[in-house]
Amino acid sequence: MGRGKIVIRRIDNSTSRQVTFSKRRNGLLKKAKELAILCDAEVGVMIFSSTGKLYDFSSTSMKAVIDRYNKAKEDHQQLSNPTSEVKYNRITENIATSAIIQTNSQLINLQQDV
Repeated sequence: MGRGKIVIRRIDNSTSRQVTFSKRRNGLLKKAKELAILCDAEVGVMIFSSTGKLYDFSSTSMKAVIDRYNKAKEDHQQLSNPTSEVKYNRITENIATSAIIQTNSQLINLQQDV
C-alpha cells in the first residue's frame, strides 16, 4: 500500500515543521549526492533554514559551481537579448570609425605641414 498524498502548505506546529525540514533536507542532500555520483553531474545545493542556518552540498567546490552558474546565466541572457549585443557592436563600430576619422585628420594635417 502506498503513502497517502499530503497537502503542500506550511506546517503550523513548529516541532513537526522542524522534524519535516530536517528529514526533507537530508533527503534532498542525499539525492544531490546520488545524482552527482551516478550521472557524473556537477551539483550544488544550498539550503537556508528559517533560522538562517546554511546547509549545503557540492560535488566540486561550491565556488566553482556558483561561478559556472553565473557564467551560464550571463551567456543565456546575452543569447536571449541580442539587442544588447547589437548595441554593443554599434558602439564599438562608432568608436572605431571616430578613431579612424581622427587619425585621417591628423595624417592630412601632417601632409600639409610637409
